[in-house]
Order: sequence, then structure tokens, then C-alpha cells
Amino acid sequence: MPHIEETAHEIKALIGNQNADYIEARLESTTSCRLSYRGRELETVSQSSSIGGNIRVLYHGGWGFASFNRFDEIKNAMARAIESARLAGSGQSRLAKIEPVVIKTTPPLHDPRNVTLTNKKELLDFYNETMWQEAPLSTSFIGYGDGYKTSIFLNSEGSYIEQSRADINLRVSAVAGKDGDVQQSGISLGSTGDFNEVTGLEEQVRDISRKAVALLDAPRARGGEYTVILDPVLAGVFTHEAFGHLSEADFVYENDRMREIMTLGKAFGSDQLNIIDDGTMPGLRGSYRFDEEGVPSQKTYLIREGKLVGRLHSRETAAIMGEAPSGNARAISYRHQPIVRMSNTYIEPGETTFEEMLADIKEGIYVKNWYGGTTSMEMFTFSGGEAYMIRNGQVEELLKPVVLSGNVFTTLHNIDAIGNDLDMNQGGGCGKGGQSPLPVSNGSPHIRLRKCLVGGQ
Repeated sequence: MPHIEETAHEIKALIGNQNADYIEARLESTTSCRLSYRGRELETVSQSSSIGGNIRVLYHGGWGFASFNRFDEIKNAMARAIESARLAGSGQSRLAKIEPVVIKTTPPLHDPRNVTLTNKKELLDFYNETMWQEAPLSTSFIGYGDGYKTSIFLNSEGSYIEQSRADINLRVSAVAGKDGDVQQSGISLGSTGDFNEVTGLEEQVRDISRKAVALLDAPRARGGEYTVILDPVLAGVFTHEAFGHLSEADFVYENDRMREIMTLGKAFGSDQLNIIDDGTMPGLRGSYRFDEEGVPSQKTYLIREGKLVGRLHSRETAAIMGEAPSGNARAISYRHQPIVRMSNTYIEPGETTFEEMLADIKEGIYVKNWYGGTTSMEMFTFSGGEAYMIRNGQVEELLKPVVLSGNVFTTLHNIDAIGNDLDMNQGGGCGKGGQSPLPVSNGSPHIRLRKCLVGGQ
């Protein structure tokens, strides 16, 4: 990486000669691999590498940003960013204070570049063939991606941070159809570069094929309000999508209604409810040492004992709202400015066992996994991946996937049992502000919801 390091020192010298309130730069070297299958055919194979960086300038409250992918463009990029900031600036610059950091962090334990493309393809070929041998499918999909990125961050306050991260993501879906009905089942998982985490999935791959076909003959739930148990995957997605995004401070301070609703100290659930965002958790895809503003990642309680106690910040949103920076300014690449994003967001485990949750449910629904969903302000709609009837404390027959909808704040209040079985989901990625997919993790133990609206017949 000597070329990037030399460039970083050149930028450091340039920064010292500029007239601005604040200047930062980020340099990146990235390699990535992608394979995808549609049906029984290999659809795409790609290996790529990129190198580039950006300059971000704050001047009288206005931001200027310029990215580049040729290092001989640095002086021009600096000039463009400064000019943009001066055109935009007309007020006071505000950034929460942090201590400068000079560090080269420890490299990741695993590097997906050490696995050959041939070995990756052989594994995915095997999974694809396994799906089709197990059950009669209409089609299927496999998407695999990995990457390794090294970055250098430096700013006019004296920070100089070099860090690397590795990432792997895998999604496998089986689709079955009959008489106009189409059903699917899938798995999604990932790791911080450890290829072993996506091997040995033969039984799971067989299971999703069988489930896709079984769902064709499954009955539909009767629509209405039920007591619902969510598995850790769906509960984690709910936590991330329906509540986590509302905790991102840029969303809150830009929205008058959300500022009124998201008031620190306000009760959002029972005293057993704790929701956390934690970028320091070892071995998770959403973890990192420092965010894209050089702020250390940290554990942030969003809800503690049912009350709103925190939110996620960049340095600017922290200063504007008079709160502490949380280390949540993130960007998917050097081509983008950092914005407030989650890391690993989850509901803290309680003490209830799954059997205890089931015990007093006369009629309810157990929902696992997810297909997708939408959120609009505090309203949400999620499609569960699979569902089962609960009768007299027992999980019974498989149902066609159900749709859950409601108000997130009402739903949080309706959580009346939190399991002791926290599990973190590492599949997929987060999208916001045109930046996707950002590696994150989300999780939860099983949770039980009273009066949950379920869409059905």
C-alpha cells in the first residue's frame, strides 16, 4: 500500500496550507468478487479492484465534497471541495469535539482473497444443484459477494487512521410455483471475511427447497389481531428497519414531527425493553474500530428500561443537537460522503424461554425470517418468510407467509415477553441516501407481541 500512504502524506501537507474551518480526506484500496446464479445457470462472475479517495471541507457551516480515482487529481479535488464549501457556507460551523487519533489498526483475521475463484464457484455450483435435486422448483437465486478494503483517514485536527475490513455475504433462495401461486424460501448470512462461515450449508439449502414447495399447499392465516411471536431474524429486522432508522439523528433533527416524538426520556415500552446499537461487538459485519469521521465506534443504548435514552450521531448532528458523537458516520465507499448509519442493532435478551412464551397463547402465530418490508415514518409493513399457527401453547401447522403491519411505537409497547436467546443476523445490508448495501448486523431474542395486526384471508 505504499502508493496510498505516499498520497496520504501529500494530502496531509496540502491540508496544512488551506483556509477552512475543517478538512478531512479518505483514501481507499478495495478488491471485490461477485457471483450470481439465476435458475440453474451461472449469471455473472466478476472480480474488481478500485483505488481512490475524497476530500471533505467545512467552511462557515457549508460542506464541500470531491472524490477522485486518480491520485494526480488531488490538488484539483482539494480546490473543488474548498470552492463548494465556500459557496455553501453562510453560517457557523459546528462539529462535536473529539480527540485526534493516530493509529494503524490490526488487520482482519480472515481474507476472502485467499480463497480461489474456482473454489468459490464450486461451492455455489454444489448449493445450486442441491436445491434443484431436492425439490421441483420454478427458479432459484444465489448471490455471493466478498470484499477487502483498506482505508486511510486523516484530518486537519491531526487524526491519521489506517484500518482494513473484510466482508462476505451470501443469499440463497428457492422459488416454487403451482396454479398461479408462487412461494419462496431463503437463507441470508455473512461474515467478516471467514469463508468457512458460508460452507457446510447443504442441509439448510435442502430445507429451503422443501419449504418453498410445502408453502404452496399451506393454508392462509385468517386476517386479524393475534398474539404473535417473532423469531430472532424477523425481530432483528423489525428493530433495524422500524426503530433503528428513526434513531438516526439526521432523520430526527430534519423532521419536526420526529423531534416531537423522539424525545429523550420518553417511554417507548416496558422496563424490560432495551435496544442497543454497538459497533464494537467482535466478529460482526457491522463492527469497526473507527467510523468515517475518525470517531471510535461504541455501544449506544437507544432504549434503556423502556425509555428513549440515546440516538446515533455524526459529529455534526451531535453538535447541532447538543449530544455526544456516537461513531455512526459511515459511507459505503470513497465516492460517498459519510451519513448517520447503524452498526449492529439489537434487542437485549431477557429471561423468558421460548416455551414460556408459547405456554399461555390459546391462538396465535409464530413468524420466522422475512422477505422484505416498507417503513414510512412510524408505520411499518413486513412480510414474514414463514409462519405457523400456535394453538394452546403448541406450534402447529405451517401457514403461507403473513404480512405484519402497525405503528412501531404501539408495537414496542405491546412487547410483553423478551426471550433469553439473542441471535445476530449477518445477512444482507442496509440502504440509505443512495448508499447500499452497507454491512450491518441486527438481532434479537424471540419476542412476543400482543395485538399485532396480521394480514391474511
